[in-house]
Amino acid sequence: MGLVAPTKRAAIIVNALDNFEDARADWLNAQTTKLAKLGFSVTELDLRHYFGATGALGALLHEVDVVWINGGNTFILRRAMKQSGFDALIRSALAKDEIVYAGFSAAAVIVSASLKGLEAVDNPTDVPSGYDTAVVWDGLGLLPFSIVVHYKSDHSESVAVEQEVAYYEANHIPYRTLRDGEALVIDGDRQAIVGARAQA
Repeated sequence: MGLVAPTKRAAIIVNALDNFEDARADWLNAQTTKLAKLGFSVTELDLRHYFGATGALGALLHEVDVVWINGGNTFILRRAMKQSGFDALIRSALAKDEIVYAGFSAAAVIVSASLKGLEAVDNPTDVPSGYDTAVVWDGLGLLPFSIVVHYKSDHSESVAVEQEVAYYEANHIPYRTLRDGEALVIDGDRQAIVGARAQA
């Protein structure tokens, strides 16, 4: 909360669930409610509305303090970010300390340099209507290591996550693990894992 401006304007992105419209609606409603209870004014940012309209998206991002990104299929989310230009815009905004990037699951793993290894967890060929079919293997490149989520957790993807970890180790790719209930917080040069592990 301390990273966010007092105006507390949040844009929620749920494009990682564009392949499951019912689940998408449920998660959008649930996450919007949770953010509102924390005092945020919340609007949905559907990146599909900005495919090929990066200028308009850039103007919108200047009007919010935080983007909150929902979990789902990382490869769908990455396509949405590329087709809308969100990827370049968020890199620029973060470099200038203009916005807070937050979220869970797909939101976390997408910040690495590459999405290679995530095919063990998410289907890279699942392409909703209106999306480019080409798989985008480049991540956002925000961190020099990969983030592994749902690690050793009571989650349906935790077994597949072990395959992801095996890929990183076999290819000498640095990574950090997060169990459900944990979060990696980065503020400038400071990094800390908060949540269950910190309290154990």
